[in-house]
Amino acid sequence: MIDIAPLRLALIYLLMLLPLSILLWYGVGMVAQVLLALLRMTCQLLLVGIYLELIFDLDLLWLNLLWITVMIGVADVSVVRGCGFRLSRFCLPLFLAMLLGVAIPLVFFIGCVLHVPNVLEARFAIPIAGMILGNCLRANIVGIGRFYGDIKDGERRYLMTLAQGATWTEAIRPFVRDAIAAALAPTTAMMATMGLVSLPGMMTGAMMGGAEPLPAIKYQIAIMVSIFASTGMTVFLAIQMTARQSFNGYGVLDLGIFVDKKK
Repeated sequence: MIDIAPLRLALIYLLMLLPLSILLWYGVGMVAQVLLALLRMTCQLLLVGIYLELIFDLDLLWLNLLWITVMIGVADVSVVRGCGFRLSRFCLPLFLAMLLGVAIPLVFFIGCVLHVPNVLEARFAIPIAGMILGNCLRANIVGIGRFYGDIKDGERRYLMTLAQGATWTEAIRPFVRDAIAAALAPTTAMMATMGLVSLPGMMTGAMMGGAEPLPAIKYQIAIMVSIFASTGMTVFLAIQMTARQSFNGYGVLDLGIFVDKKK
């Protein structure tokens, strides 16, 4: 793999002059936000890179588990805040949903497909968990936000369904269906065009690291199936695990789950 010298890496930042110039020219108030995001990304990735080298060298079971747990915890908080929910109401059930949704495909991928004896070996578990989790994060923001947002906006239709004798499970069913469909749509579209429109990161990274194209493609197929399975499971489990405590005894959505943006 070709290493990038620090000075050569600095050259890539010159590309930012083009979009930043456009933002300044049209008065789009995002320049400071973009620069801060760029700075954060650079610092975070460099620090994580240093830390991961240490983790890979040590390869301790408890340390690998701790790091994956931290990753899920950060993703959990990001989803709750991204959807505008209260952390106290959603943090724990959503964490459990994401833990199960990520752990099952991760263990299956490493243990059954790659057939690695230690399914929590650092160089496999942490990168694969990160790829799966990153996609689950986006899907959960879309799916959970869609579920509760649709019920809140379509409260009259939802309550009418309950008034006509539907059970709570029957009343939320169409909302669950639409939420899962919205969450899975980007991954489905990506799978349908992969290889024709895009050459995804895992495959290109492996080839740039020296792997032959066919083995790299096999890895990409396996990770995409794992991502889709994990996305579907996490969105479904997240809705199921948070819904019971988000409605009162009459099946009415408790608006207290939402953060009051006026405060």
